[in-house]
Amino acid sequence: MFKNVFGSGFLVRTAHVILTWVITLILFLHDTELRKQEESGQLVQPVLFVLLVLLSVLLYFAVSLMDPGFILSDDQDLQFTLGVTEEQQDMIPHTTKSLRQRRCGHCLLQQQPMRSKHCQTCQHCVRRYDHHCPWIENCVGERNHRWFVLYLAVQLLVLLWALHIAWTGFRHAPGWQLWLRSNGMLLTVAALVALLSLIVLLLLGSHVYLVSLNTTTWEFMSRHRISYLKHCGADENPFDRGTFDNLWCFFCVWGTVVWEQVYFREGSDQV
Repeated sequence: MFKNVFGSGFLVRTAHVILTWVITLILFLHDTELRKQEESGQLVQPVLFVLLVLLSVLLYFAVSLMDPGFILSDDQDLQFTLGVTEEQQDMIPHTTKSLRQRRCGHCLLQQQPMRSKHCQTCQHCVRRYDHHCPWIENCVGERNHRWFVLYLAVQLLVLLWALHIAWTGFRHAPGWQLWLRSNGMLLTVAALVALLSLIVLLLLGSHVYLVSLNTTTWEFMSRHRISYLKHCGADENPFDRGTFDNLWCFFCVWGTVVWEQVYFREGSDQV
């Protein structure tokens, strides 16, 4: 279920962890609200902040090392590999959106499940493929997408809190040169945290929006090239069940969805 922590992406993960704890250490070493509370014995907020940072790091590793939904080439269960059995295929109405069974020429899968895609970086087909994220050096797919969104939410909370803490540490000084000399390090940290906050906010907002529509980043960006979507109307999404049901199924329903059945409105049984 999890990758080797020392495998591909080790340098990226190491850099992420080092940067996280260096920023945290700088916020404690400067004359910020966090340090003042620690020195006065008010440890509730400092401890909560460290625990939240630790949670963000643990979620980062979980999402980074988790199997995103790789499809093994030796899957023997036809229903698990294709998504529907021969009997269910016979029940599918022959319409203008008939399925074209896709074969992956990279992993030699005879039939790709609907919404899956081969990732050139990971060298595997991934169920309900969203995108390959260089930040976590892993694909975002069916098994880790909800955890990726949760990680973004926690990371955004950490960054906004860190930005507030950095703001409280700026000292007054006569003249810009003296001010920059006494606040230069904290200003650099605040600028970096502000930039990261904006990036994470945009990522989180876009993912929540796409999840509410039950579509993926890949489908949103490349629907004109995807066989099961290019014949649909511009505003038509065959997987959309309504905003509430989309969010509920994404965050609260576990298991592999037979997307072929959802596509043809035959139900969404779990397997």
